[in-house]
Amino acid sequence: MKKVEAIIKPFKLDEVKDALSEVGVQGMTVTEVKGFGRTGGKKEVYRGSAYVVDFVPKVRVEVVVPDELVHSVIDGIEKSAKTGRIGDGKIFVTNVEEAVRIRTGERGEEAI
Repeated sequence: MKKVEAIIKPFKLDEVKDALSEVGVQGMTVTEVKGFGRTGGKKEVYRGSAYVVDFVPKVRVEVVVPDELVHSVIDGIEKSAKTGRIGDGKIFVTNVEEAVRIRTGERGEEAI
């Protein structure tokens, strides 16, 4: 099993959710997050004063999937979240050692 974590622009969430549903993902965790990458934030003007917004609002989408779905999930996220502009986000994939469904006690892939 793998955990696929994507940091995306907030307005792309619905498209990513639809893309993941199409490849068979049945559940996900979504968190509102803030951060910055290479650009280091952006400059804005408020009441005539310029200031730097260090942290840009993003959305983190997390899914745990069987190994055979990983490439489909990555492709779906990449295609649906891409705008071609700076700040489109990142996708990370990590190994998941175990999963347990608390309600039923199911373990492994049956739990996801």
